[in-house]
Amino acid sequence: MAIDGSLTTEAPMTTDGPLTAREPMADPGQAHAAARAIAAAALGRDPGPMATAASGSHHVYVGPDVVVKLIDASSHTRLNREIALAPHLPAGLTAPLLDSGIHRLETGDVRYACYTRVPGRAPGMGMPGVDGATACVLAEEAVERLGRLHAWAPEGRADRTLRETLDHGGFTGRAAFFAEIEGLADRDRHGTVPSRLLDGLRAIARDAPPHARAVVPVHADCHWDNWLAHGRSVTALLDFEWARFGDPVDDWFFLIRFSGPHMEAVLDVVARATGTSPDTLRAGCEVREATHLAADLRVALERPDVHARMAADRLRSLEELIVGRHWWRHAR
Repeated sequence: MAIDGSLTTEAPMTTDGPLTAREPMADPGQAHAAARAIAAAALGRDPGPMATAASGSHHVYVGPDVVVKLIDASSHTRLNREIALAPHLPAGLTAPLLDSGIHRLETGDVRYACYTRVPGRAPGMGMPGVDGATACVLAEEAVERLGRLHAWAPEGRADRTLRETLDHGGFTGRAAFFAEIEGLADRDRHGTVPSRLLDGLRAIARDAPPHARAVVPVHADCHWDNWLAHGRSVTALLDFEWARFGDPVDDWFFLIRFSGPHMEAVLDVVARATGTSPDTLRAGCEVREATHLAADLRVALERPDVHARMAADRLRSLEELIVGRHWWRHAR
């Protein structure tokens, strides 16, 4: 997936997931009209005004009571994954799914999912404008909700969906991590990644667990752009397109890493709430960030003409991780 959050556009670690930028529909007006028609059918009435919302991988339209996600039907199928899981997720975890399917446009078919709009807004990557006390309260509620997800025992279609192969770019084990690093080194024909950073990745890999656990359902993209909060209350976790079986730290990493100036406070919240030692949490998060960065950089170097900006961003993050000891500089 790349460590980005939304669905990797050009910045997997902060937007969307692996590199699959949204493919624009030929006629945005048709897409907007389609969203209104889908919403009207789901609600049984006029949906009211619907505004376009920012998204790196979908066309998203928001009305007073409904949200519609659209993507070209020939694009990635991760929305199908979310649709398959939505009816089975623990109650109150995410926005209720009203309808889904294929809608025909003159320019081609679009896949859609229509959800009830849940109150609140996303705290945002880095939690801009959120004070420290509120960040801690939101983190406590987010950990509680993730605990419900991790305790869920999916059956039938949901279980099969979570077990489907998904190239998420995350940590799966020491050998795979080393292979990712060497794949990055092989593709780096122009010395874009300094040797000290490659050596730093290898050092992290040497201390990584031999195998990653895949024992509970994880969201695997739960940065703060994918949560909704109303005041000091979390109201929903959105975008389950990267959900799979994994280790709880796969989710805790996203909460902590994208908390901006509140990172250390959120790390302490997660440690207390989950009974995990802070050092164990730091080590697990460091491995996951390193793996995502290596995967993102490898993909960026395969298409340097397309992903130059992402490569520069990931290099800065890698420098911070390796040289700046990002996860350890405030360790007690």
